[in-house]
Amino acid sequence: MAGPLLLRSLWSTGKRSLSSPSASSVHLKSYLSTARALSTAANAAAAAVSPNSTLDPSRLRNVAVIAHVDHGKTTLMDRLLRQCGADIPHERAMDSISLERERGITIASKVTGISWRENELNMVDTPGHADFGGEVERVVGMVEGAILVVDAGEGPLAQTKFVLAKALKYGLRPILLLNKVDRPAVSEERCDEVESLVFDLFANLGATDEQLDFPVLYASAKEGWASSTFTKDPPADVRNMSQLLDAIIRHVPPPKASLDAPFQMLVTMMEKDFYLGRILTGRVSSGVVSVGDKVHGLRITDSGTEKIEEGKVIKLMKKKGTGMVLIDSAGAGDIISIAGMTKPSIGHTVANTEVTTALPTIELDPPTISMTFGVNDSPLAGRDGTHLTGGKIGARLMSEAETNLAINVIPGMAETYEVQGRGELQLGILIENMRREGFELSVSPPKVMYKTENGVKLEPIEEVTIEVNEEHVGLVMEALSHRKAEVMDMGPVPGSAGRTKLSLTCPSRGLVGYRSVFSSDTRGTGFMHRAFLKYEKHRGLLGNVRKGVLVSMGFGSITAHALMSLEPRGILFVPPGTETYDGMIIGEHSRDTDLDVNPVRAKELSNVRAAGKDENVKLTPPRLMTLEEAIGYVASDELIEVTPKAIRLRKRYLDVNKRKTMSKRAKE
Repeated sequence: MAGPLLLRSLWSTGKRSLSSPSASSVHLKSYLSTARALSTAANAAAAAVSPNSTLDPSRLRNVAVIAHVDHGKTTLMDRLLRQCGADIPHERAMDSISLERERGITIASKVTGISWRENELNMVDTPGHADFGGEVERVVGMVEGAILVVDAGEGPLAQTKFVLAKALKYGLRPILLLNKVDRPAVSEERCDEVESLVFDLFANLGATDEQLDFPVLYASAKEGWASSTFTKDPPADVRNMSQLLDAIIRHVPPPKASLDAPFQMLVTMMEKDFYLGRILTGRVSSGVVSVGDKVHGLRITDSGTEKIEEGKVIKLMKKKGTGMVLIDSAGAGDIISIAGMTKPSIGHTVANTEVTTALPTIELDPPTISMTFGVNDSPLAGRDGTHLTGGKIGARLMSEAETNLAINVIPGMAETYEVQGRGELQLGILIENMRREGFELSVSPPKVMYKTENGVKLEPIEEVTIEVNEEHVGLVMEALSHRKAEVMDMGPVPGSAGRTKLSLTCPSRGLVGYRSVFSSDTRGTGFMHRAFLKYEKHRGLLGNVRKGVLVSMGFGSITAHALMSLEPRGILFVPPGTETYDGMIIGEHSRDTDLDVNPVRAKELSNVRAAGKDENVKLTPPRLMTLEEAIGYVASDELIEVTPKAIRLRKRYLDVNKRKTMSKRAKE
């Protein structure tokens, strides 16, 4: 470790000389708050800027907060907002989507503005999960700096490498923030070791000399402080985020933009408002825009630049704290929102009418998996949902593709749509949102997107990092060997006795459905993180990763009497009283073959009474599947029936004779 530390020290000479500049006086500017502003305190904090600051790029700083999942980005944003006077209605205030608060993850990138020492900071909170990497890719191009948050205990993980590679690609010079240093297991030696690992990661990703000389800070976002030197308990007068904010002002360059050039803005986010229509958010590349200006939308096509629509700026808005404020004008380098146009979307350019060239569009990595969405045609269709037709499903998917560039929607045959994305979690979130909106649909299992180069079949390979107890290593290794995984590194976890860390590469198709198996094998004590690595030669057929299923061949309500005799056959997925139909999957068979069963069989009634005939029915609680577990569980000849009130598994062909015919045809 001495070699990397010595090399790191040569690059970082003087990096800890972070000093807090003296605060200068600020002038109040009155903003008109919108009806959607969450608090007057947030607007008051937003008003504490110089009158001309919106038109002075030298006072602007655009910064993205990037990190691996669960390393503390959103908590850090909470503390920065509070430091600058914003009123936080609840913890994780930036997670405004209901699913984000329920699951404790960030799904979509969000922008907010804070004021600090006469400067305006536009902060972008990004997701850390690999499935939502497209959110990072589309916003990292509109900032000049980034805060790379790394858990001081865990160190850099798979998604850390992904987000850092995107930041370095755009020429950003990240600030390294080692978070959670207040944990007992984190020492100064551990922080030096993590710092060296991050430096090696920078070097392996081709960072420039300037990027390698990154500043380092130590923080506990949970306790609300950051420091330029290692400490676990800073003095009370500096127990805040001021040193991090000062480091942003010092190390992040202001946007290089011209106020005299015509107005141009690349749209990177889009929202839909009931009153204002489309709200387009992006960074102003050049010029000044004011309310009432005539603008038009442009996009790049194969034949050149095409005009989409002409319009007028009806509203000009800026995110401040946890709310939105109206502004009269905005200048180059600022991140703003515009209302007044109905056709431009993400990747398009909004500019003055005199501008005829569009800005370069956002480049995203290609999707790796696809699923087919179709109309729910089961016997129980139409009982729960309100949006049932293929036209409504298609319109909803096209609308999603407009606001989320990482998703591609391709219309298919017979009112079906192929939806391509980054992972089953991303598509699972989309299905869950549609389910809550009243849609009924049937969904096919995920399929991996292959490539062919020079006649060689290539498949997506993912980098997997696993941390488990020593007694579970054998189970995990055996399960992953069936899924064609290859171990790259294995060793003990620093500071955690009895824990082992594995680094592997595994095909994406092998990881589909593995998360629930992993949680079961490790009794909930293991951690698994994954990120797309590269396309590689196909590794061959997977081993046996799933048993057969119990398929219903009766229609009606499932009885406890029937389930009692089916329990020895395998694991049940349904409780008594559930409605079932021919071809619905009600459990997992104990063998590798499917078994047709009758779960609606009732007890025969007679007028003969005899002792011992009325048995007391005691059933094992069924295994109730979540949507993500169902997506990972179903096989190629099965579908998921999704309604607002139920998630059911079923065979693609409901008739038993049809299933037998199709299985024989597949073997031939």
